[in-house]
Amino acid sequence: MKNLKLSRRTLLRGMGALMALPMLEQMVPSLARAAGSSGAPRRLAVFYVPCGINMAQWTPRNTGRGWTPSPTLQPLAPVKDDVLVLSGLSHEPGRPDQFGHHAAGTGAFLSCVKIHKTDDAADVRAGVSMDQLAAKALRPHTRLPSLELGNDGGDGTGSCDANFSCAYARNIAWAGPTSPRAKETNPQDVFDRLFSGFDPDATRAQIEKRKAYEQSILDFVREDAQALKQRLGSRDNQKLEEYFTSVRELELRVAALDQEGPRCAKGPRPEPTHDVRAKTKVMCDLMVLAFQCDLTRVATFMLGNGRSDRVYDFLGLTSGHHTYSHHQHVPENLAALATIDRWEMEQFSYLLQRMKSVQEGEGTLLDNSLVYFGSEVADGNSHGHSDMPVVLAGRGGGTVTPGRHVRYDGQPIANLFISMLQSVGVSMEHFGDDGSRPLPHLEE
Repeated sequence: MKNLKLSRRTLLRGMGALMALPMLEQMVPSLARAAGSSGAPRRLAVFYVPCGINMAQWTPRNTGRGWTPSPTLQPLAPVKDDVLVLSGLSHEPGRPDQFGHHAAGTGAFLSCVKIHKTDDAADVRAGVSMDQLAAKALRPHTRLPSLELGNDGGDGTGSCDANFSCAYARNIAWAGPTSPRAKETNPQDVFDRLFSGFDPDATRAQIEKRKAYEQSILDFVREDAQALKQRLGSRDNQKLEEYFTSVRELELRVAALDQEGPRCAKGPRPEPTHDVRAKTKVMCDLMVLAFQCDLTRVATFMLGNGRSDRVYDFLGLTSGHHTYSHHQHVPENLAALATIDRWEMEQFSYLLQRMKSVQEGEGTLLDNSLVYFGSEVADGNSHGHSDMPVVLAGRGGGTVTPGRHVRYDGQPIANLFISMLQSVGVSMEHFGDDGSRPLPHLEE
């Protein structure tokens, strides 16, 4: 390795563009000062799915290290030793007084604070979400405090569920009781925000010119990149080449997404209806690259909005997700719901495998992260808020021992969030309406 001390904030520059770098071995001294003796930052990520789960097909029979993935959890087999399946956790703050379980559960999903029922966007009141507490604490270390992503858009106006504001059903990240963090749903905008749109000297015209000429962000920083390569060791050069390949492949996929959807010769251009399969994977890849470059250490992703009734026709289904979730114990509806659940788990497994493929020192990006998977309700038919479907992936830099199924007896999810926050250095004794202590048995 060549004698070079490289700051983790090093950027490649060229023609009004800036490009972040992945964590290289020659950044370890500066990373260690920011992250502790391990030399690798710790991250938090959230993967939300709407409408609950067919719990009979979800829950593993065995506990401990001898657990066997259930039919729905089978896609996690490649990362079985990297996940904790946590059964028996409750989320009572997400239970409304009467109706509106989807909006109430989504609005309280990460805050564990019972929301104020209103259909007026100006009158919403929720709690500060777990991810935003982490983002506030980690803000000095990264350019972006947090990244909020999702497949489905929509603002907070109107009622989305039993006179609950759409702000509750369409957001899981809350910076304050009245301040939801709107998610970004356009992969191109996310890509530009992360990799090519943040140079103070860059203009929107420069970015648009690059797109018009189909130039890659890599073309603009090529000269700076070549100069850097001459100063790096062989392993860092290999890692840099792999990173550039990933960025370019993602850039092409993002551009392809923008070309999809209907076009009109006259009248207003309709909104593109992107393939949710391609869009979900792109969003996952954007999260991984954002973590890899240490642009942010906190990210949330909503696969769909609360109470989503998306029709998964590519799975051979004809009715909407929310419709199937009210299965009324009809076998055909339960089978359809299980099909959707398994597809969702395939997307989650894709994210985890991508994180596991990124080496960081002696470990991986997944080893240095905690990734929370959940929904706003358990069973969508009964709108249950006990025995929630929860998976926690990663090792949190050594704070969690995965590879197990752990069964609890009604402990609140808020206690899990206390533990997750502590893993990134946020010390607290209480969280939300019912969190009072760290969740036990996360370490073995």
